[in-house]
Order: sequence, then structure tokens, then C-alpha cells
Amino acid sequence: MMNISILLLFLNLCLFFQVPQPEFKGGRNFLFSFIKNNLIYPEYSKSNCLQGTVNVSFKLNKSGKIYQSEVTKGFLTDLDDEALRIVRLSSGRWNVPAGFDTSTALVLPVNFSLKNYSCDQRSKEQLNAAIGAYHARTDLTRAIFNFYDKKASGEANASEEDGILNLKAQLGYDEKYMQRLFRQAERKIKQGDFEGGCEDLNTVRRLGSDLADAALNQYCNAAN
Repeated sequence: MMNISILLLFLNLCLFFQVPQPEFKGGRNFLFSFIKNNLIYPEYSKSNCLQGTVNVSFKLNKSGKIYQSEVTKGFLTDLDDEALRIVRLSSGRWNVPAGFDTSTALVLPVNFSLKNYSCDQRSKEQLNAAIGAYHARTDLTRAIFNFYDKKASGEANASEEDGILNLKAQLGYDEKYMQRLFRQAERKIKQGDFEGGCEDLNTVRRLGSDLADAALNQYCNAAN
């Protein structure tokens, strides 16, 4: 199970004047519940025992909607992507007091923690190797995307497909992986995160599967 501890920090807090600060609607406990209920622990990091805190900086307009956000401290893995997604998903759920400077950056540290995964047995060297492997995996995945993008437009070299299939097998992009990614996309869409859901559906398609085609037509055509 995953334990997710959330601590809300603010940048540029003017303590001397006690400037009222934005608050998640319902308060800190509602923020904790929101993240706990919506966070999807990224598959690569979960499989490789990557855990810790990702800091996401964001700015709010007067309506409580996020208009700028970025990871300021992370792992450069899928943990960063999920932390950023969760913060963006909270857009519109903030109360911004009158007089608050909307150019002020706020920071939400999102802590990813794994239990019952035997992660205490992983050394620092193994964890660093897993982070390095993530970047290599990303580059190889781009090669797969490129092939199937070309195949969809009729420009792919058919003689390369055997090599691409071997690469997919090496990276674990099998039918079970496609099913998991598809279910993850469905969950994001149910959360109202059409951007994240459609990104996952497009990944399924760009990995050479037609599993997500119907869902792409249903949810994502307008966005594309």
C-alpha cells in the first residue's frame, strides 16, 4: 500500500504582515484526501522502488485556477510527471483571499512512499542505476514511437519491424502492459484529467496497439 504524506509550503510568505494565503477548499485534510484518492503511483518507479518527495511550484489566479506550474525538485522520472499531474488536477479547488498577490509562487511537496515492496533492500547504487535506466528507456521508447508514427502514415520501413518488436519485448511493452496503461488512462479520465488520460491512450497507440483506438475517438479527438 502507498502512504502519501502531503505538506503545503508557501514561497514568499510575508509573516510580518500576516498576508492571508490560499487554501485548498475544505482545508488541509481535504487536500490530503484529494491527493491520496487521485494519485496513481507511476509504474516504473513503483517497480524500481523509487520514492521520495517531489516539489511542485505553482501559481493561482483569483479564481483559484492554476496558470503556471513546474517541478522544482524531483527525480527526473515518472514520479515528477505524476506529482505535476496531481497539482494541475487541483486547479479550481483553491480559495484565494482578496489581496493575495497572484504572482506569488506556492510549493506543494508530494511525497511518494512504498510499503510492502521490499524496497528497504535496495541500495542507493541500485536506485541511482534505476534512475539512469529510466532515461535510457525513454530514448528507446521514442524509437518505437517514431516507427509506429511512420507506419501509421505509410512511411515506415517494414524491414525494421522485427527489431522494433524485439525492442518492445526487451522493455516489457507486452499486452499486459498495454492493458495496465489503458486502465490507468480510464482512471485519469474518470478523475476529469482528459489531458493525462489521452496522453496515456496515445502512448498505447504509439506503441503499436489498437487497444485504445475506440477510447481515443471517444475522448480525445476534440483535444487533438
